[in-house]
Amino acid sequence: MKGLKGKTALITGASSGIGQSIAVRLAQEGCNVVINYRSDPKGAQTTEEVAMQQACGQVEDCGVQSLLVQGDVSKEEDIVRMVNATIEKFGSLDILINNAGIQTEKPSHEVTADEFDRVINVNLRGAYLCAREAIKHFLSQNRPGTIINISSVHEIIPRPMYVSYSISKGGMENMTKTLALEYADRHIRVNAIAPGATVTPINNEWTDDPEKRAVVESHIPMGRAGTSEEMAAAVAFLASDEAAYITGQTLFIDGGLTLYADFREAWSA
Repeated sequence: MKGLKGKTALITGASSGIGQSIAVRLAQEGCNVVINYRSDPKGAQTTEEVAMQQACGQVEDCGVQSLLVQGDVSKEEDIVRMVNATIEKFGSLDILINNAGIQTEKPSHEVTADEFDRVINVNLRGAYLCAREAIKHFLSQNRPGTIINISSVHEIIPRPMYVSYSISKGGMENMTKTLALEYADRHIRVNAIAPGATVTPINNEWTDDPEKRAVVESHIPMGRAGTSEEMAAAVAFLASDEAAYITGQTLFIDGGLTLYADFREAWSA
């Protein structure tokens, strides 16, 4: 992809799943990658090892570097620290990937305030604070910057039993548009991807169960779940100069899930 080589990208929640694949893909494209994790240093180390191997192979100095940074995106001080660590190591931050996210399954009337706040604080408040710190840096350096938020099809599809998650992703949609509009004239682009059902560790409950997986995939027009590598490819595109005229958009990567799959066969006049 054009315009990625030599840039520095910070990926939150990059110790597994989509975040891990994004870090690997951006390293392959020549980006320095800052791999954030909260509580899984081994997973983050695996991300780093795979990313550097994919980027450099057997070449010791291929121009791509990496950095591991522990931090909880629900804590403002951790966000400030990891952005500062990125700038101290590489001299700049060019790309922010807001990937860290959690979810809680529970009937909405049973969700406690603390449970609700925990999801919102990570998924939405944390993403905003990361974006705020990145934008501060972009503006202070008077340079372009790119932010990509990892949303979900549930920013537009209601998800019973996951009320806080759905709210967080709905909020992320508007945050993406608001920041994109506010900073477009400063050459800061803000976009999002919205994955559908994806094979990642967080979804092991259904991906590893043939019957449950069949039920999930029956609702997807393309008949299969997506992969984290497919999500990472879209992120690489949006982060690159190939997407230089795109801002404020959410790209749905869902195998057609948001096309109202139940209407594949006519059942009403």
